[in-house]
Amino acid sequence: MRRAAEAEPLRLVVIGGGAAGLSLAHWLVREDLAGRPDGPRFDVTVIEAPEGPLRPAPRTWCFWDDGPGEYDEAVLAQWSRLRITGPDGSTVEAAPAPLRYRMLRSTAFEELVHARLAAHPRARVLRATVHQVRTRPDGRPGARVRAEDAAGRPLTLDAGYVFDSRPPTRLPPARTTLLQHFRGWFVRTARPSFDPGTAHLMDFRVPQPAHGLAFGYVLPLAPDRALVEYTEFSRHPLTVPEYERALHGYARQVLGLDEFTVEEVEQGVIPMTDGRFPRRVGPAHVRIGTAGGATRPATGYAFAAVQRQSRAIAAALGRPAPPGRPAPAPVPHGRRALAMDAVLLRALDTGRVDGPRFFTDLFRRTPAEQVLRFLDGGSTPVEELRIGLRCPVGPMLRSAAELPLLPRRTPPGTRPEPAPDPREDDR
Repeated sequence: MRRAAEAEPLRLVVIGGGAAGLSLAHWLVREDLAGRPDGPRFDVTVIEAPEGPLRPAPRTWCFWDDGPGEYDEAVLAQWSRLRITGPDGSTVEAAPAPLRYRMLRSTAFEELVHARLAAHPRARVLRATVHQVRTRPDGRPGARVRAEDAAGRPLTLDAGYVFDSRPPTRLPPARTTLLQHFRGWFVRTARPSFDPGTAHLMDFRVPQPAHGLAFGYVLPLAPDRALVEYTEFSRHPLTVPEYERALHGYARQVLGLDEFTVEEVEQGVIPMTDGRFPRRVGPAHVRIGTAGGATRPATGYAFAAVQRQSRAIAAALGRPAPPGRPAPAPVPHGRRALAMDAVLLRALDTGRVDGPRFFTDLFRRTPAEQVLRFLDGGSTPVEELRIGLRCPVGPMLRSAAELPLLPRRTPPGTRPEPAPDPREDDR
């Protein structure tokens, strides 16, 4: 017979209802409901921002996979073929079977995960604004979350572990910091204009900025509907009028769309940096998602890494552990991948590598499925070696040689991240 202390479910708080927070909540309840005849081991509370400025607008997440997935019910569209178009109009087309490019909309994803949480006897979703996460003042293991509910009432939650997916308020010191920033239109055209089976992953037939690179991005949803985006890798985001001018030029002059209606708009900024995101704030407080380093520095992809991170946390918590053991803070990307990304970011930032030509040639010279696994963070060492040998060797070697000599600087306009708890140096 188990003692009462052993029977008490482990209290977990997940802050944030975006991709990282809800993915972790999904994997926690999945782990907890799998073969547990003695009842739930987790008490899961997800804290989402109430309606207002802190709650993000609906958005899109895309990723590659090779079979049935965890979120199939929420997948809006998928593509088995892709196209890359160089600045001169030359194209590279591939069918990277068994991989498919899949699109999730945040609203459908949220509904799906909320339904799964509702099926768990000890899971709940709260709408509140989190103000503070601190070590419990009573000396017991865990953390205390102070928040304010939608009506303005104070809310205090004590938990064994807190997993925090709120976006970083500042970027860490880095040798290279770029931003992947974009604005996209969901358009409907007056006549069929798109191939629903092909994702146009990068279209470099747009004016290139003086620093960085730019490309168009088209994900067809039907012959007359698509997500059309303008994306830049550069140091600073654009204004809304600048994005709109770029989108108008791309849609009309490059894609040849004459009559269309913009039904919805999305916009975002993703950090591309070799800065080190400290994952652990304290023994019981861990950052996840972008704030926890899940975004692939050289590509901006994060969804697949978020799933790996979430699965690892859920599996670790599912194993018996002594009270007070630090919360799991798995590394989303290995040292080898981060080193390769740091070199590529430096080469792009200095202009030693022509970005449009680099990515076009990469897809032209390398099997598409290998490139896509690299972009998503799932490539093998052999695949990475093959990709490296097809890169511009001279500029890459020069960038690699100078990286150890470069200081890590705080990006302009931001302050350094607070240091992680010195008892929990996880890097």
